Amino acid sequence: MCLLCLFVATIANVLDRLLSDKRLGYLVSLLGTAAVTAILIPFRAHINSTTTALAYLLAVLFVALFWGSGPALLASVVGVLCFNFFFLPPLYTLDIAHSENWIALFAFFTTALAVGQLSARAKRRAEEAAAREHEIERLYKELRGAFERASQAEALKQSERLKSALLDAVTHDLRTPLTSIKASITTLLDEARAPEFALDKESRLEMLQVIDEESDRLNRFISGLIDLARIDAGELHLRRQWGAIDEIVSTALARAQPLTQDHPVEVQIDEELPAVRVDERAVSEVVYTLVDNAAKYSPAGTRIKISAGLSDGMIKMAVEDQGEGVPLDLRERVFDKFFRATRDGDVSTRRPSGTGMGLAIAKGIVEAHSGKIWIESLTNGPGARVVFTLPIGDEEKA
Repeated sequence: MCLLCLFVATIANVLDRLLSDKRLGYLVSLLGTAAVTAILIPFRAHINSTTTALAYLLAVLFVALFWGSGPALLASVVGVLCFNFFFLPPLYTLDIAHSENWIALFAFFTTALAVGQLSARAKRRAEEAAAREHEIERLYKELRGAFERASQAEALKQSERLKSALLDAVTHDLRTPLTSIKASITTLLDEARAPEFALDKESRLEMLQVIDEESDRLNRFISGLIDLARIDAGELHLRRQWGAIDEIVSTALARAQPLTQDHPVEVQIDEELPAVRVDERAVSEVVYTLVDNAAKYSPAGTRIKISAGLSDGMIKMAVEDQGEGVPLDLRERVFDKFFRATRDGDVSTRRPSGTGMGLAIAKGIVEAHSGKIWIESLTNGPGARVVFTLPIGDEEKA
């Protein structure tokens, strides 16, 4: 196959060089006219002048198509002479006996010139069109290359901006608890070093509580970073076991109880909901994250609702609140790492505490279970509903 392709390419290259050689065109015009004459002479008694003229015109057309107007003009002149010498009476002389032969000869010569010029012009236009096409293709490739280089440069800029934004977010969320811990420890150390600087029992307990809470916050942040790194690397290993949805929800609500003290919580789980083969700790983390967000982003006293049921052979769970909701253009972005709607999307001036990692981790956990997660609006008022689905599981694989 390769040898055949090489042979075809070689033949094409040779033909291209031959067709671009004007000297060969002039030679072909002479040889072609001579060949037409030699073919027609034996049939001279049986054909008329019109047929003869058409045969010479074909030769002119052939030369014009491949070699242009110069060789075609030569073929026309030689064709006129041969036509007159061999086919118009008196034969074998350039004299013309009848006036109608002058007309025929003039008509033939004019037609041959016109055909040659038109064919040559068509050939030139085809060559110019091919040249323009090659030029357009070259310009397109240059433009595409420039666009790709510009896109890469823009992508690098966006990557740098993203890195800066992530670094700012990480730095802020690390510095805040460290600052509180440092301030509390410094106060306690000052008291220990200077007896005259005494704290009452309540102040000392408050400092210790700050250290405990901010240490827990810092621990959650680092755990979140580790979970995100595992999700990005595809190393989130699930420990799937058969469990009940109501137990998963109860575990999450027990953990979130300090967060929901100012919110009535409604749980609506369909009866006879089948058991699911999931990582209970991971799914409970998803529910806890959604309840945590619902408590943060909704006014005190508003309801938080948790629901679960069957939908298209999947377990469909949802956590809804009565807060401000999430605009349509932010409903995908809120699942990005370190993104918070109230900080990065300017939904409101409220700035609830958080790291912007919760929903990103929740999405990673749900997708690791081959499920989906998205945000919906409430139909009966303000608020948002975060919905996610989980497959029930294959009992034979359990």
